[in-house]
Amino acid sequence: MKEKFLRFMQGRYGLDQFSKALLIGGLIVVLLSSFFAGGRAGSLFYLLGWILIIYCYFRIFSKNVSKRYAENQKYLAKTYKIRTYIQQQKNSLAQRKVYHIYKCPGGCKQKIRIPKGKGKIEIRCPKCGTTFIKKS
Repeated sequence: MKEKFLRFMQGRYGLDQFSKALLIGGLIVVLLSSFFAGGRAGSLFYLLGWILIIYCYFRIFSKNVSKRYAENQKYLAKTYKIRTYIQQQKNSLAQRKVYHIYKCPGGCKQKIRIPKGKGKIEIRCPKCGTTFIKKS
């Protein structure tokens, strides 16, 4: 069975970031349609969600690899700022478990990372040279 599926998928585009976003977006819109059940808005949301899901599978099974690749690159270019912002926030949250992050009280507002559990320490800003005392 697995071999049949692999043979079927040979030469097809497959799953990429844009397809994942379409699938997740479609599922969310279909779930949202249940909150508007019975009305015209609910049926429109339901239809829109299924259109997104069907387009996702169309992209996955497409043999026009170059066109699907170009669509994915356009999607990645449009969402670059959002994806990098989210990644920075994840890194910041991970670092806050081990470090305190302070902003320089001087004019530069440089972020300075200090290990937790060292007591009161004097911190020197690497950018402007301002020194200040903080608890770590």
